[in-house]
Amino acid sequence: MLARLRSGAPRFPGIVGFDDTVLPHLERALLAGHDLVLLGERGQGKTRLIRTITGLLDEWTPVVDGCEINDHPYAPACVRCVKLAAEQGEDLKIAWKHRADRYGEKLATPDTSVGDLIGDVDPIKIAEGRTLGDPETVHYGLVPRTNRGVFSVNELPDLAERIQVSLLNVLEERDIQVRGYNLRLPLDVLLIASANPEDYTNRGRIITPLKDRFGAEIRTHYPLTLEDELALIRQEATLNWRGLDPDGDQAGLSAELPEHLVEIIARFTRLVRESTAVDSRSGVSARFSIAAAETAAASAVRRAALRGEERPVTRVCDLPGTVHTLRGKVEFEVSEEGREVEVLSHLLRRAVAETFRGTLGGMDLSALLDKFTEGAQIESGELTPATELLHQIGPVPGLAKIMSAVGMGEGDESPGHAAAALEFALEGLYLMRRLSKDETDGGAVYRT
Repeated sequence: MLARLRSGAPRFPGIVGFDDTVLPHLERALLAGHDLVLLGERGQGKTRLIRTITGLLDEWTPVVDGCEINDHPYAPACVRCVKLAAEQGEDLKIAWKHRADRYGEKLATPDTSVGDLIGDVDPIKIAEGRTLGDPETVHYGLVPRTNRGVFSVNELPDLAERIQVSLLNVLEERDIQVRGYNLRLPLDVLLIASANPEDYTNRGRIITPLKDRFGAEIRTHYPLTLEDELALIRQEATLNWRGLDPDGDQAGLSAELPEHLVEIIARFTRLVRESTAVDSRSGVSARFSIAAAETAAASAVRRAALRGEERPVTRVCDLPGTVHTLRGKVEFEVSEEGREVEVLSHLLRRAVAETFRGTLGGMDLSALLDKFTEGAQIESGELTPATELLHQIGPVPGLAKIMSAVGMGEGDESPGHAAAALEFALEGLYLMRRLSKDETDGGAVYRT
């Protein structure tokens, strides 16, 4: 950690939006050697953040070969390794463990037992002839098996209170107790827990003695700025699909998501979080925006497969289909029951309008409006190919400026890109009440 702080190298790669808020607290906690709790609503990147901490460990570390708890060759702790070290001395066989293997994780499900976390007597070892009092009959749990590493307990309040008690010694005395054995096993482990604030009252709580033993409680949050939201979508959304042609080679079918659509999805997500119709205590996960981007892009891939487009580009017409698939990711207030799709559709239209005002709001679109003054009617929909949409509109003076304004540069001159820019302009003009739109089955007709 100190080496990366001095060099300016990334400490937690892939973490977006926490640089000035969460990460300074986390860095102080790690430098202090504290176990910690990450507290925040669902989908705030708590697990992702925890998993990046292993990147601060040495890439390779020596362990006693065959040891279940990764004993250090110079300071063995378990009975087996102490005996081997005494017998073999400098000839003690060692192995090298990669930092990726020094991470353990357990989701705190209701069926989790003390044996899962700490350990228990192994009846098979007893059946092999060892006596019940032999410490080597112990089967170690997940925590001691992550000795000299990082262990994470996800959703800690869901863990039964009697099971939470088993972690008290790990956090304070740094040892474990198994059944009635006189066993003091010093552990070198960083224990990190995650929890949702609502869990304290809805599903369970962290017992007071355990909370007291964590050195730090760090609050996480959703992206604070639109720029962070955009960066998160670009980083996390998987927008490429690969298929095989009849010869077994990569067919290379992929969908592009233009910048203005990424911004619409980011604004949509933020509007849903701020909506009074949504239960703010449960939050709106970052997975909401990621799934929206992937679903919209998948709609473009589907259109390309059905209508034979060579280069699928996501358009505004692909966004309404995401509403039905995303409503299960949002907890609504009881008073809004039955209106979920209506609420999300309204917020999506607001996001399109805000993005239009920010990108094309000050641009002269009279050349496009003139098409409708002359009596044009343009039909679009999720299965309308880009070439068909462009044929309906015809040549539009200033199209290059429109495409540039929505973030399309050199190399974005395909029919799909042009159709995406023009359809966004049409939808914006409709939302600004400069055009009319009639909803049709699977599409819409724009007219004066």
